[in-house]
Amino acid sequence: MANTHNVTEFIFLGLSPNQKVQKLFFVLFLLLYLAVVLGNFLIVLTVMTSRSLGSPMYFFLSYLSFVEISYSSTIAPKLIKDLLAERKAISLWGCMTQLFFMHFFGGTEIFLLTVMAYDRYVAICRPLNYITIMNRQVCAVLVGMAWAGGFVHSFAQILLIFHLPFCGPNVIDHYFCDLLPLLKLACSDTFLIGLLIVANGGTLSVISFVIILASYMVILLHLRTRSSEGRSKALSTCGSHITVVTLFFGPCIFIYLRPSTTLSIDKTVAVFYTVITPLLNPVIYSLRNAEVKKAMKKLWIRTMKLDKK
Repeated sequence: MANTHNVTEFIFLGLSPNQKVQKLFFVLFLLLYLAVVLGNFLIVLTVMTSRSLGSPMYFFLSYLSFVEISYSSTIAPKLIKDLLAERKAISLWGCMTQLFFMHFFGGTEIFLLTVMAYDRYVAICRPLNYITIMNRQVCAVLVGMAWAGGFVHSFAQILLIFHLPFCGPNVIDHYFCDLLPLLKLACSDTFLIGLLIVANGGTLSVISFVIILASYMVILLHLRTRSSEGRSKALSTCGSHITVVTLFFGPCIFIYLRPSTTLSIDKTVAVFYTVITPLLNPVIYSLRNAEVKKAMKKLWIRTMKLDKK
C-alpha cells in the first residue's frame, strides 16, 4: 500500500476560485440539497402510507426516491461544506469511499429505471397478466437485483482505480472524487484502465438506455390499438419515466462513454446529474401524476388533523 499510494489526500479545486461566488453557491446548493431530501422523502412517505399507491410502479418509485437521496448525499454535503472552506481536502480512503458509494447508488438507479420500464411494458402490453407477473415476490427480487447490480458495477470500478499508483500530484480539478479526474493523477499508463472504465460504466448506461427506449417503442406501437382516453393515460404515466430517464442517462453517457479525458464542462454536467436530476425526480412524478398528487394531498390533510389534536 505504501509503495503505490504515496498520496494520502486529494485537494479539490471546487466549482469556482472566487470567494463571493462560492458563498453564493453555498446558499444555492444547500437549498437544492434540502429540496432533494425533502422532495424524495415526501414521495417515499406518501407511497408507504397511501393504500391507493400500492401498485408495483409506486413500489419502484419509492425505492428510486430513496436511491436519489442516497446518491445526492454522497456528493452534496461534502460540496456544501467545501464551499466555505479555504482548503478543500479529502483523504485517500475518503475519496475511495465517496467513489464507491456514488457508483453504487448510480448503478442501482440505472437498474431501477430499467426495471421501471419493464413494469410499464407489462402493465400496458399485458394488462390481464400484470398482477400475476408483477407480484410482490417478483418486485422484491427485481429491486434486490438492482441493488446487487449497483454493487457489482461499483466494486468493479473501485478495483480498477484502487490499484493505480498515486505518487505525485494530488490536486483534482473537480468538486468530488470521480474516475476520470483520478486517472489523470495516476503515475502509470491508464489507457487500458480507461477502456475498462468505459466498458463498465459507459456501456452499462448505453445498453440500459437502449433497452428502456426499445421497451417504450413497443409500448407506443401497442398503444395504437387503444382508445384515445386509454392512450392518453398510458402516455402520461410513461412520460414521467421517459423524462427522468433522459435527464439521468444523458449526462452519464456524456461523461462515461468517452476516452479517459476530462473537459471543462464536466463539472457543470456533474452538477446536473448529482443535484439537479435528483431534485427533478419528485417534481416530475408528482406534477405529472394525478394519483401521487391526490395521495400527497390526503397525507397533508391527515398531518394537519394530527397537529390540531
